[in-house]
Amino acid sequence: MVLPPSGTGSSPIGPPSMSAPPPRTAPPPAHTAAAPDFWETFGPLAPYLMRAGVTDLFVTGDGVLWSDGGPRGLHRVDGWPPDLHAARRLATRLIATGGRHIDEATPFVDVRIPGGVRVHAVLPPISTGGTLLSIRIPAAAALTLDDLVGAGSLTSDGVALLRAAVTARANILVTGAGGAGKTTLLAATLAHAPPTERIVLIEDVAELRIPHPHVVGLQTRQPNLEGAGGVGLRRLVREALRMRPDRLVLGECRGEEVADLLSALNTGHDGGAGTLHANSLADVPARMEALGALAGLDDIATARQTISAIGMIVHVERVGDRRRVAGFGRFTTSPDGRLAVVPYE
Repeated sequence: MVLPPSGTGSSPIGPPSMSAPPPRTAPPPAHTAAAPDFWETFGPLAPYLMRAGVTDLFVTGDGVLWSDGGPRGLHRVDGWPPDLHAARRLATRLIATGGRHIDEATPFVDVRIPGGVRVHAVLPPISTGGTLLSIRIPAAAALTLDDLVGAGSLTSDGVALLRAAVTARANILVTGAGGAGKTTLLAATLAHAPPTERIVLIEDVAELRIPHPHVVGLQTRQPNLEGAGGVGLRRLVREALRMRPDRLVLGECRGEEVADLLSALNTGHDGGAGTLHANSLADVPARMEALGALAGLDDIATARQTISAIGMIVHVERVGDRRRVAGFGRFTTSPDGRLAVVPYE
């Protein structure tokens, strides 16, 4: 792993910070005004969603419920009666609430329920044991960089680097494994954009919550039952460029849309940002090359565009039930002209 420069070292996360919302004994604020709808939507899962510190719920193929977050970390929920048929009915209802559909023809779907809860469902036979549900519960309020410093997830020097990057309109790529806190850190960083700027978000499923006065978002749409009407990330990147963004933000780079994003960031759209799944800073070049290949770019072309487009990489990682900023880097080229990462200076 590439280490951060002096003064910006990683630090373990302390209390809830990125790993858990503040304690609560009632539905998330977005649901409070419509508590009956909340209970009707989530049914038997509602009490578990309201437990203090819970960040994720998982229903496995055998109908068992698991909970993550809080002092116990990931654990099997006692008293939950496994019911395979009920799990499928619940998955169908939750996906419909998010405005999408799930069936044998479309057996895996990701949605955001009104109020911010994110639901991913998979049906058999794609899921080998039964219906699978993964539910992500958002924090009660968006965290700030100062919150993350107070929780021990980020040093004050690291905050200074991020604020300086935003002020300089550097394009920022936040990397890390799933559940490492990429979205939380990205939102907290972009909150420091001047209030006179317009931020346009592009996401597969709307998840970013940026405390900024002028944020608009675009979200993908799955095809209808006839296979028509689908809108993917690549189309959304192109549409976003017509919306006069001061900052263009791609929630997650995961496919050929990376070519359109790099092109946009290389043609005057400074101050943008995005996230990328990667296990370490050292793994980021290979991930970018893989995505570039999906868009028809060879390794050399990917390297040239990426170096020109991205000014800072911030890597976050999860250690047990804690998250932390592990390091800062920047792109460069290796002796053979391929993409590489060095410490940010």
